[in-house]
Amino acid sequence: MNPRMVRRRALASAAVLLTGALLASCSSDAPPDAPAAASGGEKAAGDKPSKFFERDEYERQLKLGAETPKGPAGKPWEQMLEPQMVSTAQYAKKRKGDDVHLCFSNAGVFNPWRQVGLKTMKAEVKLHEEISDFTVLDAQGKDDKQISDIQELAGNKDCDALIVSPNTTATLTPAVKEACGKLPVIVFDRGVETDCAVTFVNPIGGYGYGAVAADFLVDEVQPEGKILALRIAPGVDVLETRWSAAKLAFDKSELDVADVKFTDGDPAKTKSIVADAISRHGSIDGVWMDSGATAVAAVEAFEDAGVDVPPITGEDQQDFLQAWKDKKLTAIAPTYPTFQWRTPVIAALRVLGGEGVPKEWKLPQPTVTQDNLDEYLKDGMPPLHYAMCGCQKLPGFPEDWGGKK
Repeated sequence: MNPRMVRRRALASAAVLLTGALLASCSSDAPPDAPAAASGGEKAAGDKPSKFFERDEYERQLKLGAETPKGPAGKPWEQMLEPQMVSTAQYAKKRKGDDVHLCFSNAGVFNPWRQVGLKTMKAEVKLHEEISDFTVLDAQGKDDKQISDIQELAGNKDCDALIVSPNTTATLTPAVKEACGKLPVIVFDRGVETDCAVTFVNPIGGYGYGAVAADFLVDEVQPEGKILALRIAPGVDVLETRWSAAKLAFDKSELDVADVKFTDGDPAKTKSIVADAISRHGSIDGVWMDSGATAVAAVEAFEDAGVDVPPITGEDQQDFLQAWKDKKLTAIAPTYPTFQWRTPVIAALRVLGGEGVPKEWKLPQPTVTQDNLDEYLKDGMPPLHYAMCGCQKLPGFPEDWGGKK
């Protein structure tokens, strides 16, 4: 078997097991003028495709993608990759059976990924009778408001545990660190620059995502084929790691990265970029995307130009999955799974029960492939629904997520 195919299948094994969405599901404190990777078919200078690249973490994520997670089958939000367990005895509530008041400081619900996630989290809360109260404060994407929110919740004696999805990394670190001195803190989705949280819940990461998408194109596109790389914006940590991993894969291949362009997550701009690339290069043989929110726009641009849609990478939004099936695309959808919104609730209850949790709760990061597309594509769901929600068996599905039975 082609060694590149072996590597891609290993990275996607969990599956055989985001856009504004992704911009919102990760954070960066990089300056707005952070440099973009070079456009055109340039090979990497040395072994460091960008200033954001960390070789050890890159290799770690690729290794995690090949690991079999520990935990219950069919419940990836409860699974763990290479967990290093820590004791939580100091946080156990005094009387077993006491009601639990969970508090949550959320960066915001300003895009579909986060909206699907919060609905999923609230549905998870309803599964646990011991949770008597669930207080959610929405920072509306503002660091100063979230700092105030965290201080308010940490100072509330009724809060037994605090869940935090930080708006940005460095700026929110002092507030999280202060809260850790008052009650158990569970951080998820985005990290902070302190390890004071009892556990940090997050999927494999950007390197794993970017490598899966790039290796798919390396396998599907003929040597010397022209690749169009569509990125959202520079300076966002997980998007930079996605591109770093992809660039390494492309540099080692015989493919020609003809253009690297930023779309700002705008469908109209995406269509214009694709049309321009087709016009200038004569043909585009594959499309790599660091987030799938504008994947349908890219598909439509090829159709508008009267040419076949080449192999393309997207994400697990319903509209892309539907287009994939209806148009019989050659495609793949790496994910930043929304099922991770269930895990902090489960983690908080384990912490308050004195049960061990991983210091870093690494979740699997499944991939939608042609083989499992029908499993994730659900009739009656809204176009911006994220299929990797882990919500299909939760109370209220599909109506509470905007779907129809």
